[in-house]
Amino acid sequence: MASLVPVSDPADPRLADYVRLRDVNLRKSLEAEHGLFVAEGEKVIRRAVAAGHPVRSLLMARRWFEPLADVLDGLDAPVYVADDATMESVAGFQVHRGALASLERLPLPTVDAVLTGARRVIVCEDIVDHTNIGAIFRCAAALGVDAAVLAPRCADPLYRRSVKVSMGAVFALPYARMTDWHNGLSTLRGHGFQLLALTPAPDAVPIDDLRTATGRRALLLGSEGDGLSSRWLNEADHRVRIPMSEHALARGVDSLNVVAAAAIACYGLTR
Repeated sequence: MASLVPVSDPADPRLADYVRLRDVNLRKSLEAEHGLFVAEGEKVIRRAVAAGHPVRSLLMARRWFEPLADVLDGLDAPVYVADDATMESVAGFQVHRGALASLERLPLPTVDAVLTGARRVIVCEDIVDHTNIGAIFRCAAALGVDAAVLAPRCADPLYRRSVKVSMGAVFALPYARMTDWHNGLSTLRGHGFQLLALTPAPDAVPIDDLRTATGRRALLLGSEGDGLSSRWLNEADHRVRIPMSEHALARGVDSLNVVAAAAIACYGLTR
């Protein structure tokens, strides 16, 4: 059983892994330096542990000890027990789910490795919002996508907000990060993937029209504001769109947000 360590001082150096969890710049630096990430809430902590991430420590309210007792059993890591006020002071927000875990990152596989054996993948270009990345991973995992490939500037799927929004799907969907955006799509093409660029352009092919296509297919998803770069659009085998209502433009709607578009397109991709 993990050892329970009562803490009451928010400045306790043993709680450094949990400091200012909403400060994105600080967390990027700290987590990269120490090779860690933070999971929030019982379900997400369970999924992170089940995925094989070694636990550095936990910080939790005492009321969460019993619900997580089976996870803590045999765990060789300290469990810091604090009241809600102390946890809020450390994390920088009210921790409604009552439990945080600091876990070690595992080495990311290469793009070649995640593509081997996959038939349906998503490829994200410069999606920088952590919430969007987490939601896209959840959609892709739920709808049967085999893997994800991220361009170098995409948000970190293991940032706390990404993990939370994905409900742990970031641990279920294999992913890799490109090291070279400019030539990154050539690796997918080398593995025999047909590249489908998702765009709202009216001259793009309705994605339903490609449902009968066979072979390996990769769905390219662009950034939240500008969409896919002209380079990736030009490299794609097909530009595909989600058909919208004929009344959409009259209502002031010319596109879907990237998460909604990803969910619909992933459904089409895997059917």
